[in-house]
Amino acid sequence: MKPAPSRNEPLIFAGTASSRLATAVCKGLGTNPAAAEVIRFSEGSIFVRIDENVRGRNVFVVQSTLFPANEQLIELLFWLDALKRASAASVTAVIPYFNYAKGDKLDQPRTSIRARVCADIIQSAGADAVIMVDLHSPQIQGFFSIPADELRATGLLSEAVLESASTDLIVVSPDSGGVKRARDYAARLNAPLAIADKRRTGHDERAEVLGIIGEVNGRNALIVDDFVISGHTLAETALKLIEKGARSVMAAVTHGVFSTIASDVLETSPIEQLVVTDSVEGHPWPLPRIVRTVSIAPLLAEAIDHACRGDSISALASQIRPGQDGKLRS
Repeated sequence: MKPAPSRNEPLIFAGTASSRLATAVCKGLGTNPAAAEVIRFSEGSIFVRIDENVRGRNVFVVQSTLFPANEQLIELLFWLDALKRASAASVTAVIPYFNYAKGDKLDQPRTSIRARVCADIIQSAGADAVIMVDLHSPQIQGFFSIPADELRATGLLSEAVLESASTDLIVVSPDSGGVKRARDYAARLNAPLAIADKRRTGHDERAEVLGIIGEVNGRNALIVDDFVISGHTLAETALKLIEKGARSVMAAVTHGVFSTIASDVLETSPIEQLVVTDSVEGHPWPLPRIVRTVSIAPLLAEAIDHACRGDSISALASQIRPGQDGKLRS
């Protein structure tokens, strides 16, 4: 008789929005994606079916919510519901990119706090825990009443920057809200910090950069952010940095969303290289030529392994630190 699988051996299910990333995560864990099927019917509805026994198992669904965001969110909910009804011991939603994280506050009268609504429905659909990457705002973890861990890609992106960046780096936050993130990069890269003074007046994904706080003259600037959509903020910041005397500009951004105009905006900007992770895949249009992608699969695989062994996931956020020579150390 074939021995029963250990309850500590995870089953990984690949949502259609993150199939390549989920496969890479499975490879890192020495397994294959679990058997399942997703069908999209002609009228637009979605059908999810689990094709193997998950009773008593720890299961993880890897699914970003983008392209198209609402459809992929609904698919995630159906995954959670199907797995819960199939008597899985625990169901964890691994959301590499949580699109509605941008709707984290009531910034105008009579609007929805979209991230809170999404947190409620993810829990209601059956999630026992959530793992996300570089949230737009840490307060989103508090929207969940289940364990909600945030992984940070800062270490992986910093390693990638060190592979190609020159000396005399200065880390630049594109706005005051990203200072904490930029400070983390600056500590890892042993670099000083500057901040762009940005003003946004609407929801058209355009922002005006009024100035740069910090001395960038003669330095190689690294703009860091959590996501890029149109690319206007990065491009405007880069132009202001060159105007202030920066020798070169590159950028490191966790989530490469990239709208239809991003290629034109970024390829005509002073940014020489833009490093992003593979948290978003399935772009309906070509990415900008300056983009270099690094994978977060090892980070997600380690987080899943920690979860199954009962180890801390939050400890992964501080696992990689710079040495005296600027090289990153585990």
